[in-house]
Amino acid sequence: MSDLRELYQEIILDHYKRPRNFRKLEGAKGEAEGYNPLCGDKVTVYLELEDDRVRDISFQGSGCAISTASASVMTEYVKGKTRAQAEALFERFHDLVTGKLQTTPDAPELGKLAVFSGVSEYPVRVKCATLAWHTLRAALEGGEEAISTE
Repeated sequence: MSDLRELYQEIILDHYKRPRNFRKLEGAKGEAEGYNPLCGDKVTVYLELEDDRVRDISFQGSGCAISTASASVMTEYVKGKTRAQAEALFERFHDLVTGKLQTTPDAPELGKLAVFSGVSEYPVRVKCATLAWHTLRAALEGGEEAISTE
């Protein structure tokens, strides 16, 4: 368990301090905004789709370490996936952070996402971890309204 906590902290801090794909995606075909009023996290997800596949994805915003790291890791995992694959990944991630899915840190289907399993121990943090994912879903669906975790 100690190894998982160390890995969790290492990945969360790395993606918080150096978020991947943190930029406005010029010419994005999909875009959505999300807000977590409880924590103050804000995120905008930008998508470029090609043949129903996420050709490119990025995000901008501000938030806590868990929110930013989750958005960063999400962009790495969703890039190149089809809409259906991105939706399935969202469901698995959501089940993971809400404690419905039990996994090990070396679970190949989730990779780095598995380190977020510890979030399920802190229910108030689930909204931080899932904000970018809900915003991604809205961007994929072409939603115009901002997403809120409340």
